[in-house]
Amino acid sequence: MDKQDLKLPGGLHVRPSNSSATDRIFLEKLHRERRDDLRLIEGEQDFIESLIDMQFQAMNQGYGEQFPNALYFIIEYHQSPVGRAVLDFSQDQVHLIDIVFTRQARGHGLGEAVIRSFMYSANQLKAPMTLSVQQINQHARQLYLRLGFSVTRIEPPYERMIWYPPSVQPLYAGMPT
Repeated sequence: MDKQDLKLPGGLHVRPSNSSATDRIFLEKLHRERRDDLRLIEGEQDFIESLIDMQFQAMNQGYGEQFPNALYFIIEYHQSPVGRAVLDFSQDQVHLIDIVFTRQARGHGLGEAVIRSFMYSANQLKAPMTLSVQQINQHARQLYLRLGFSVTRIEPPYERMIWYPPSVQPLYAGMPT
């Protein structure tokens, strides 16, 4: 994926994640912020924090095992990291495995812009884009529907969705997803 093809608004940038301490610290912080739900568990604070750390390791290991060809990206806005995306470009599709933003970055249209850029890349590749969304995440679900994704399967607690680039829709018409 060529970053010139991403068609992002000014100040927004998507770059490959690397193994630097800076990226690792940001990704851990982003995960900790995302898992406030685990802090609702009754228990000692140290235990809860270790549970969050273990969940972070398990998530990364699971992505690596399930999607060995996945690409990991850091999303930056005016040179500051604000999010992360994980995509798999295999099996003749672009699969959005995960996308998450910091609390401060949410609600400003950054996610929509990044997803549209990935859709643009999928269109250039003439490949459908797939994803899964938690059924309780109505905000994300509505965004995906508005962007033209359609539900292909419901597997609680997730809904599987797909978007076909306009240039290839006839090729995929009637094919099982």
